[in-house]
Amino acid sequence: MELRQSNEDMINEVSNNKTGKMKHPPGLYLLFCTEMWERFSYYGMRALLVMYLTTEFIRGGLGVDKASALNMYGTFTALVYLTPIIGGYISDRYIGQRKAITIGGIIIAIGQLTLFSHQSMMALYTGLFLLIVGNGFFKPNISTLVGQLYPEGDKRKDAAFTIFYMGINVGSFLAPLICGTLAENLMATKQAGEIIHYGFRYGFLAAGLGMIFGQIIFTLLSQKYLGDIGKKSVNKAKNNADKKEANKPLTKQEKNRTIVICILTAFVVVFWTGFEQAGSSLTIYTQDYVNRRVGGWEMPVSWFQSLNPLFIVLFGIPVSKLWLKLASREKGDLSIPTKMAIGMIMLGIGFLLMVGAVMQRGGNVEDTAIKANMLWLVGAYYLHTMGELCLSPVGLSMVSSLAPAKLASFLMGVWLLSSFVANKLAGVIAAYTETLGHLEIFGGIAVVSIVIGLILLALNKKLVAMME
Repeated sequence: MELRQSNEDMINEVSNNKTGKMKHPPGLYLLFCTEMWERFSYYGMRALLVMYLTTEFIRGGLGVDKASALNMYGTFTALVYLTPIIGGYISDRYIGQRKAITIGGIIIAIGQLTLFSHQSMMALYTGLFLLIVGNGFFKPNISTLVGQLYPEGDKRKDAAFTIFYMGINVGSFLAPLICGTLAENLMATKQAGEIIHYGFRYGFLAAGLGMIFGQIIFTLLSQKYLGDIGKKSVNKAKNNADKKEANKPLTKQEKNRTIVICILTAFVVVFWTGFEQAGSSLTIYTQDYVNRRVGGWEMPVSWFQSLNPLFIVLFGIPVSKLWLKLASREKGDLSIPTKMAIGMIMLGIGFLLMVGAVMQRGGNVEDTAIKANMLWLVGAYYLHTMGELCLSPVGLSMVSSLAPAKLASFLMGVWLLSSFVANKLAGVIAAYTETLGHLEIFGGIAVVSIVIGLILLALNKKLVAMME
């Protein structure tokens, strides 16, 4: 409550501007840029992680077997989404969002530089630990700041989070291209066209430099474009009346809304479990079984992870405009549960395309000389992306709108908890592709995603009633 009220003048100035009523405050674009560089850092490292783990030590990797590497990948990406609950709680109660973002950015940069420093398991574990801790401070708080730029009930909020989400994906698009090119081309040693030593370390270096650059931008411009937003925690309310308000028990409406956030968090675990196959089973499948040749040139494996963010950059604004157009109708926008259900169903259809890729090769054959057409993979990433646009930015907007002010960052961390559970499940499921086969894994994810989406549609009216 206190955090939102402290910025009332800034919000009113933007909202009441007659010539720019539907424009967004400039602080949104600062947060867009900061998040873009943090995601560049994370996805640049993530695009290389499985390959770094499974490549032989003599060729620049760590020589871990595939099943163990996929489990390690799942554990790391899971913990990245667990620590935001702790970071959100600390910022809400003690230090405020702005300090938390700065602390997180510095720790992330140190983590990336640790990965660059030495090709060893010790450097790997230390670097990944720092990335997990840093992300806990950074991730929930920058998303919370976006919501605080707008007054309660502002129709621009869904569109704002979609624009913010594009910032995430501009960074995610550039990261595999730059970090992957460094690792697989520019800093790699080749002999007769074959890579004999990868430059993974230099990909991690680029990721670290990206985080440093983003943090410098945030530090220099945050006061100008954010004012006092996010500076104070709930515990640092200005007067006793505000403190009393912050410590009041939750109302029945606030409890219902908190329950809805938790219910939808549980549902989206299924979405992210399938979606996060991108960095694990889909990466391995792309490396071994997809025809990556375009003419005489072979596309790097890491580049395929730029497809998802590329599609978001291309379609993010049209989807943002669609939400605004639907919101202006007499009967209003689609409900949040409906949008999320559509996203889950689209994810399932995307995995049906991957079933098609497996069938083109004749099923679970292990002959790597038999390749699937890359268009199956491109189509799957496209559908996954459209599903993501229906679910993820809408979910961020929902949390910022429904969460009680004193629990704003904590509940943003709870929302991100879905990705903690999902990433761990994704790693476990991906490891089973070595024994069950890709046909069973891709087909199973497709069926479960579509069924869960249909169940969420059936619960729509009840959830909407609790949100009101």
